[in-house]
Amino acid sequence: MKSKLLKVLAIAAVSILGFGIASAQQAAPAPETANATAADAAKKSNEPEKIAGKSLMDMWRAGGMTMYPLALCAIACISLAIVNGIQIRAKKFAAEADVDALTKLLNQKDVDGAIDYCEKHPTPLTNILGAGLARVSDKEIDWEGIEVAMEESSMQEMAAPYVMVNYLALIASISPMLGLFGTVTGMVKAFNTIAAEGAGSAQKLADNISEALITTATGMMVGIPAMLFYFIFKNQYGKAVSGLSSTVGTILYVFKMSTKYGPQELGEAAEQAPANK
Repeated sequence: MKSKLLKVLAIAAVSILGFGIASAQQAAPAPETANATAADAAKKSNEPEKIAGKSLMDMWRAGGMTMYPLALCAIACISLAIVNGIQIRAKKFAAEADVDALTKLLNQKDVDGAIDYCEKHPTPLTNILGAGLARVSDKEIDWEGIEVAMEESSMQEMAAPYVMVNYLALIASISPMLGLFGTVTGMVKAFNTIAAEGAGSAQKLADNISEALITTATGMMVGIPAMLFYFIFKNQYGKAVSGLSSTVGTILYVFKMSTKYGPQELGEAAEQAPANK
């Protein structure tokens, strides 16, 4: 999953770079038309001025180079939101089919069958149970060793999905800082313009201040949704982990009861499990 995400981000980076180069080429007037442009401007100098709104492309160019890393952050935020939306689901952690199959196998004390099932159907649930069942021996069942193995495995299984969630928090922190960086560079350019040409150069001052404000706004536009996605998926992750822990405990309880008293009525065992864990 991580490699796929890196490929998506690499393609997005190349696309943004090409987009920026194309925009720069489009923004620069051709030498042949420079004189014509100047002539047209001279002709229209006596006409009433018209205020035209800036397009999205104009705002992109006005934002300066800081817009490129901000665009990468925006694409990473969208990609991570999609990846986490697919990964952070209760069914991904513990599918009902796996729960039913493992409960029935362990209720019949078929440890080998349960281990084989876990190997053929890798999920967080089966990996955790498989790690614990691997310590079951024919002579004696070390329940404490089984629980320790399951805890160790659960730490590894639960760490990977949460890494992708944490990346959203990273983007939520970096994006406003990048916007602030663009603000600083824009204001530095504005003061340099004042120092070099005086306060009368209103057009250049406006461009510099526009760069500062556009990057600030863009940084917040990326950072706020990233933070929102982070808390949404963090809560979903907590619920999924809690449900998985409860499911593992219930299956292990059924296994314990079957080893002591023989196969159990699964409905009754499931109801008693939470109170007897």
